[in-house]
Amino acid sequence: MISPTLRVDRVTVEFASMERSARRGRFVAVDDVSFDVARGECVGIVGESGSGKSTVARTIAGLIVPATGGVHLDGVLLAQRDRDPATRRRIQMVFQDPTSSLDPRLPVGRAIAEVLEVHRLVPADQVAARTAELLALVGLAGRGDARPGQLSGGQRQRVAIARALAAEPDVLIADEAVSALDVSVKASIINLLRDLRQRLQLTMVFISHDLAVMSSICDRVLVMYRGHVVEEAPVDVLFNAPHHPYSQALLASVPRLGVPLGPRPEPVADLPSGSPAVPACHFAARCPVRITRCLADAPTLDGDAHRVACHVAVKVTAPVFPQQ
Repeated sequence: MISPTLRVDRVTVEFASMERSARRGRFVAVDDVSFDVARGECVGIVGESGSGKSTVARTIAGLIVPATGGVHLDGVLLAQRDRDPATRRRIQMVFQDPTSSLDPRLPVGRAIAEVLEVHRLVPADQVAARTAELLALVGLAGRGDARPGQLSGGQRQRVAIARALAAEPDVLIADEAVSALDVSVKASIINLLRDLRQRLQLTMVFISHDLAVMSSICDRVLVMYRGHVVEEAPVDVLFNAPHHPYSQALLASVPRLGVPLGPRPEPVADLPSGSPAVPACHFAARCPVRITRCLADAPTLDGDAHRVACHVAVKVTAPVFPQQ
């Protein structure tokens, strides 16, 4: 069996708590998360703000050091801190806001050329040609002399993608890379990423809260809630037969043109008296189908191709969000 390109193995990330009342002074942002990404596969991570999806992305890229667990690339455990340049080059990120990740004083062609020079990916006399090739690859041929302020938001994001590709990464992480863009520009960037993935056989981790975007680019989707993966399945399976109540609620809330919103699971108002302050299942306080066991026994992520962490997971009888 071929090992996955990327393996996230039981990663837990903690931050200092901002609450004075917190005795331990630690906040668990990601709790014991594990998943694999095969070569050429695109895995999406979705969830509400604060679910931990971007923290997972930054941990994979080496920007955050996990409290426990690790990230493996081609079977090799990566250093948790101070990764060498050759290793950092292999995992690249495209961030949500390209404006903040590009130097406003630097022509975009120069920003790309610096990556080639730092990592010595091409001979010095070929840097200009390779830079032009990368700009053409993302639909910006001839715009190397432009500065970020002279480009639109979509064009700046294309520059950010070209700069990430300049490092010739094994894994490309897109962290909310289209969430700040309008609908038409978002569609063009998604089409670009999809095309680049096919042409370059990119392995991708795609972070988003937009389920419609997930359905158009991902092979498999992980649903996160409060630092936990609550469901993982191939994209068509998840979107047509979600098992976890949280996944069902997320999908039912997606607006579709000309289609009435589906029935949304109504959250339970209060926990029963005598319940623990923090139920074992973190979704129990909002879950419309919880049982007594959910309050005291934490569910584990079980299954093979379709994994779900729920004691009362129920397969829906009709697609919640039919793919177009």
